[in-house]
Amino acid sequence: MSWGTELWDQFDNLEKHTQWGIDILEKYIKFVKERTEIELSYAKQLRNLSKKYQPKKNSKEEEEYRYTACKAFLSTLNETNDYAGQHEVISENMTSQITAELARYIQELKQERKSHFHEGRKAQQHIETCWKQLESSKRRFERDCKEADRAQQYFEKMDADINVTKADVEKARQQAQIRHQMAEDSKADYSSILQKFNHEQREYYHSHIPSIFQKIQEMEERRIVRIGESMKTYAEVDRQVIPIIGKCLDGIVKAAESIDQKNDSQLVIEAYKSGFEPPGDFEFEDYTQPMKRTVSDNSLSNSRGDGKAELKFGGKSKGKLWPFIKKNKGATPEDFSNLPPEQRRKKLQQKVDELNKEIQKEMDQRDAITKMKDVYLKNPQMGDPASLDHKLTEVNQNIEKLRLEAQKFEAWLAEVEGRLPARGDQARRQSGMYDGQTAPAVNNCAQDRESSPDGSYTEEQSQESEVKVLATDFDDEFDDEEPLPAIGTCKALYTFDGQNEGTISVTEGETLYVIEEDKGDGWTRIRRSEDEEGYVPTSYVEVYLDKNAKGLCHGFLKVVKEPGDSPPRRSPAVCLSPQACLARTWTDGSRAGLECGPQNLSLE
Repeated sequence: MSWGTELWDQFDNLEKHTQWGIDILEKYIKFVKERTEIELSYAKQLRNLSKKYQPKKNSKEEEEYRYTACKAFLSTLNETNDYAGQHEVISENMTSQITAELARYIQELKQERKSHFHEGRKAQQHIETCWKQLESSKRRFERDCKEADRAQQYFEKMDADINVTKADVEKARQQAQIRHQMAEDSKADYSSILQKFNHEQREYYHSHIPSIFQKIQEMEERRIVRIGESMKTYAEVDRQVIPIIGKCLDGIVKAAESIDQKNDSQLVIEAYKSGFEPPGDFEFEDYTQPMKRTVSDNSLSNSRGDGKAELKFGGKSKGKLWPFIKKNKGATPEDFSNLPPEQRRKKLQQKVDELNKEIQKEMDQRDAITKMKDVYLKNPQMGDPASLDHKLTEVNQNIEKLRLEAQKFEAWLAEVEGRLPARGDQARRQSGMYDGQTAPAVNNCAQDRESSPDGSYTEEQSQESEVKVLATDFDDEFDDEEPLPAIGTCKALYTFDGQNEGTISVTEGETLYVIEEDKGDGWTRIRRSEDEEGYVPTSYVEVYLDKNAKGLCHGFLKVVKEPGDSPPRRSPAVCLSPQACLARTWTDGSRAGLECGPQNLSLE
């Protein structure tokens, strides 16, 4: 089966077919190129997705990844990143092994095809030239034969006419002989050219064209084989990364299997355990017996009526009590005394560990400087040993300073660890918690610690129980006051349950009003409606403050509640920009108050 013998007369069709083959190859190259672009785009999107959900350094998210579920999610992100890398490998291999190779091959193919068809056209032109020569000699031979016949006929006519002179007859005879000779020469020339043409034609159809068409056939078959090999490579490139992709998926499965719900539950306990014991039962107070009354005649609660002081743990007063007392405005105490015992212990232990690491680092640096100094002493040409004395002294001072700091925190840690009750001490602790229950002016430890949503608490002295009663009375005094104006809006980034007293639950994506900014304690006061407001963690919301409301207040209002005052005294003031005011409640010894305005007022 050969194109040279079977398709000897299909030169033009073969030219069209081979051009179509090149077009098919170029189309396949374009297909593979677009596939590589898709793989690169997919890999880029996967990497961006993995990066988007990676925990931010030195953020709260980073702390969350100590839970096994979060660790598994982090492993999933890393495996997804590796998975994206395999798609980049697919793109690179397809580009180098298919697209680039076929691009070079197609250029060679076009040159080879051009050469073969140029040779074929040259052979065509040669046989056409031979054919034209044959036709020309044939027509000349035919013309000369006709001229010789006419000359012969004229001679015979002149020879038969008696009226023609002998000279005219002789002239006609010579002319006839000349024409016959020319016809013989044309015949010989025509015969020679005919033989040559037949030879060239046999060579053309049985040698030249078969050879050229055979080369074209081989070229086309190589193209077909090459595109088949490229398709195999296309599949193999994908197949080569399957084991690695399988390992990535196995890594995700392994990470999922490593999730330990019990361990995560224990971590929650360690993160939020306060170290307090639950309060015991309240004793019954019999008010029918005057001698057993727990409230003295000069108690602050007398002006509010009997039983008012006991509203401390329930009702509306509790909800508004902790904003009066719990908020520690300013920097966090160095000994973390604002935290519950267990959380304080963890913070102190963490600080001790950090200081020990810094001490070890400084000691390593000191050892290195000491060794360098020894080298300088043994080899003075390498450096002056005295030049290291200042640095060595500085390092020693740093070590001493860090050790003193560590000792301070270790002392606080030992104090906290000594305070934390053992499991067996619970009954003893509860039995003594409310020994002073009949005297409201003396509170126990559990009552003195007013917990807040962020786990912080404040310890008050025994006399501060009176302040709490006063705060309750004072709060009731202003229940009918106008609500604080909104100073901006906020959008909830996460869902917050708001189960603690004084907080408010929010749903992710919900928009609410901001009525009080974060004062440095990590809590923001917001409002959903006139009757529904409370505190949420500042990190749970994105705040949009009204820029026009900042710094516009030029007046102030101060309301002071002195012991025995009814109603509270109000200092005269004119507020020029009430919509920009931020009200602040406070307690000071036995007094409570409400302030607004930019000035930091002091009480006389």
